Amino acid sequence: MLDKTLAIILAGGMGSRLHPLTSDRAKPAVPFGGNYRIIDFTLTNCLHSGLRRVLVLTQYKSHSLQKHLRDGWAIFNPELSEFITAVPPQMRTGESWYSGTADAIRQNLYLLERSNADYVLILSGDHIYRMDYAAMLQFHRDQGAGLTIACMPVPIASACSFGIMSVEDTSQIREFHEKPKNPKPLPNDPHHALASMGIYIFNMDLLCRELHADHALAASSHDFGKDIIPGLIKTHCVYAYRFGGETGRVTPDRYWRDVGTIDSYYAANMDLLAPVPPLDLYQPDWPIRTYHGQNPPARMAPGPLGCEGQLVNSLLGSGTLVSGGTVRHSILFPQVQVHENAVVEDSILFDGVHVGAGTHLMRCIVDKNVRIPSGERIGVDSGADATRFVVSESGVTVVPKGYCFPTKE
Repeated sequence: MLDKTLAIILAGGMGSRLHPLTSDRAKPAVPFGGNYRIIDFTLTNCLHSGLRRVLVLTQYKSHSLQKHLRDGWAIFNPELSEFITAVPPQMRTGESWYSGTADAIRQNLYLLERSNADYVLILSGDHIYRMDYAAMLQFHRDQGAGLTIACMPVPIASACSFGIMSVEDTSQIREFHEKPKNPKPLPNDPHHALASMGIYIFNMDLLCRELHADHALAASSHDFGKDIIPGLIKTHCVYAYRFGGETGRVTPDRYWRDVGTIDSYYAANMDLLAPVPPLDLYQPDWPIRTYHGQNPPARMAPGPLGCEGQLVNSLLGSGTLVSGGTVRHSILFPQVQVHENAVVEDSILFDGVHVGAGTHLMRCIVDKNVRIPSGERIGVDSGADATRFVVSESGVTVVPKGYCFPTKE
């Protein structure tokens, strides 16, 4: 089945709720966890699941993402028909950009039809999770399904943000409602609903027919959750695959996060600092792959005045230097520098950030290559921060890429 499966990753999302982290990059290219980009998790799942033919559909501010794919993911052999290929909108079927999840794939139907694949695995490039897709593919085949949807329970309070389904004991889906105002809870659990994860396996012939039919409907929004899936449930065998079971080679941590807002992104990063992280990055047979720059080892060193650096429960990227500063419960990407008597706590610093002496950062996200002058205080006074930066609903301050602090007199 793996040789007969084409994986398609939808990676063109604007990510407006992650602004300003998405001001210059697509959401899947946003850095995560001190070492990775968000899309690395989906690509790693494909790699370890044995899928060797992957199309990445890009659109919004895709340069950073395409560079990352080139530098970190040019690992397959095209002579063996293996590839990870970025596919921007080409307007082969009209004069519009991608206008929905289904339309993005329809505009590239020629790639599907010439792939000789029997199955299409459709994925999102902006979620954090680990999953063995091979087990889901086997489930799809065993059930004789035309479409299989990965699903998981979510709290009823947040279920209105998902596609919610009702499932029989046989796992066949009987109802599907995209982002309902009144989500239907699970029969045995009134506090949770069964939600789609946006992971679909289609039989190739069925997908092609449905995309052609959907394109002909003027009233359609050309979206899988809103248009295609509800109709298919009435006419075909559509099954739900429960995420986080015992099948597959990934430890069943059942961790899946849509990091679509600043607060959800920040919380998912901080999850990695828990005493026992809910997402296991250290499973030896499922390492998360990414691009690694040529950097020296991270180092803790005394500052020029002799102050010893202090590190408490934090992640340090390669090439990072903490010179007499204090870093607590924070994530530092490669080539960050924290100088003497500076304090960084509960914060995320992207590549190349310099933190001047005596600076205090608390609950901050600082984008790449920002140089913070000595004595700055960010995250300490949300009112003052809001005059300069974006401050999230929960009080996380975001310093954008390229921000220049005014020169002090």
